[in-house]
Amino acid sequence: MKKLIYLLIGATVLLSSCGGDHKEKEKHTQTAKGGVKYGGVFKMNETEDFKSLYPLNVTMALEQRIASQVYQGLVKLNQEDLTILPSLAEKWEINEDATSYTFHLRKGVMFHDDNCFDGGKGREVKASDFKYCFDRICVSEPSNQMYWLFKDKIKGSNEYHESVNNKTPLEGGISGVKVIDDYTLQIDLNYSFAGFLNIVSHFACVVYPKEAVDEYGLDMRINGIGTGPFRVKKIKESETVILERNPNYWDIDEHGNQLPYSDGLKFSFNKEKKSELLEFKKGNLDMIFRLPLEMIGDVVGELDDAKKGGNRPYIMQVVPALSIYYLGFQHKTAPFNNLDVRKAFNYAIDRESIVTYTLQGEGRPALHGFVPPFKGYDYENVKGYEFDVDKAKKHMAKAGFSNGNGFPEITLQINPGGGGRNVQIAEVVQKMLNENLGINIKIEQMQFAQHMENYETGNATLWRAGWIADYPDPENFLNQFYGNNVPKELSTKAYINSMRYQSPKFDSLFDIALREVDQAKRFELYRQADQVASDEAAVMPIFYDENTRLIQVYVKNFPSNAMEYRDMTEVYFDYDEE
Repeated sequence: MKKLIYLLIGATVLLSSCGGDHKEKEKHTQTAKGGVKYGGVFKMNETEDFKSLYPLNVTMALEQRIASQVYQGLVKLNQEDLTILPSLAEKWEINEDATSYTFHLRKGVMFHDDNCFDGGKGREVKASDFKYCFDRICVSEPSNQMYWLFKDKIKGSNEYHESVNNKTPLEGGISGVKVIDDYTLQIDLNYSFAGFLNIVSHFACVVYPKEAVDEYGLDMRINGIGTGPFRVKKIKESETVILERNPNYWDIDEHGNQLPYSDGLKFSFNKEKKSELLEFKKGNLDMIFRLPLEMIGDVVGELDDAKKGGNRPYIMQVVPALSIYYLGFQHKTAPFNNLDVRKAFNYAIDRESIVTYTLQGEGRPALHGFVPPFKGYDYENVKGYEFDVDKAKKHMAKAGFSNGNGFPEITLQINPGGGGRNVQIAEVVQKMLNENLGINIKIEQMQFAQHMENYETGNATLWRAGWIADYPDPENFLNQFYGNNVPKELSTKAYINSMRYQSPKFDSLFDIALREVDQAKRFELYRQADQVASDEAAVMPIFYDENTRLIQVYVKNFPSNAMEYRDMTEVYFDYDEE
């Protein structure tokens, strides 16, 4: 799936991108065994503000990109191919029917030094710390969005969750999470679940100390105390986050060099993609993620001109993403509690035109199910919605709104991010629905945090949304439609299944798939569930995304992947490559 493209940029761009004298940069690096180099601060930008870096409240991709450098869990993902790798657990065993997982922790792993500890020195991580953190996943509070990860799956998770809600917490927490000894943790499940390691790889399953929770409480959102390769040095919200190298990090590379290589990471929060690209060209950023739509043509032109001149390259990485861009329907209220209305909206949209003209070829039209193209998953055999105005009109007439007559004006709620594409796509959808169905759509913009709060609490009727895989499994996408994730009250916050979609047929297939140990059979059951959600027009898929990066030529060991999962531990700078 991955394609790595080396592109060239004109001489003026190259000179401005160097960001200073070669010899001056070289002063800040030092060669180690194997030719890798220590030193330098990796600089990147985000175009939205974060709301929280506390593991149980990280719901935005940008928050995870920051916080995952500070915290670690039992396992992690391979940055190149997204396979499961050991992290704080050096090994594990799974019983024959995949109902019990036993993890063996590394010895000598230390939490970051912090004033929450006696004497300010971090202590060793024990299995009881994971037990503490996993129990917290099942505690209902505004700062916890992650109960869905353990709900129904781990023995005792539902019972503990209910006991905490009733203010009579069960002694011992989740019964299925057991501390065997200081370095052994056992997790017992309610049913066979071969994909459980994917759950454990989720960012919410990282470890943090009780001392930090006691010390900082809600301020954990900006006080990250973990075991990761970098630790929090300075946070100035809406402006910058600076992480510094953890001098006590536990891991080494294949040559025996202590990790990480970089001195630190700096995140800026420039909201304008044009300015971000300019800063990259000046050499003030080491990478940018996604290009501004209105500048793609100019950038490609620069790259083509530079090829002819034989100048040195930047590196452009383009990878089909495990993410989908869609519009969500609120199923519990009119007009989208009507299946024919939802189908009419789906048929009325020309997805191929949106990708070709609005996105200028970035992405792929979502003409199949909700799960993007995924290795081993037969997504092409999920039938989605082609552009068909006649079918769209027939479904609207069947719903009682022939030629749009009597259909209420509704609001399409969006956030203004996405490098300009959110607004552009909303305007194109607005026009298509008006021309093809005779209905009026009002567009309302709000900042991302408010946008999410609105649709998660049932206060939006139609909204822009996207889902980026938390872990590489179709289950992570289809969980969005699982009826068990729908709260009883519309106003109760629903991070998962904000649409409030409920289908006995979908749930039956999804339940069976969860319990299937054979991966091929499991994926086929997921495909069938995906087809049900498509047939019932659970959402309006628009396109499957692509991850596009520009990185400076001197950046090494930084492969792209379908989740934009970033592990900065072994990234380094080699200015000899400029």
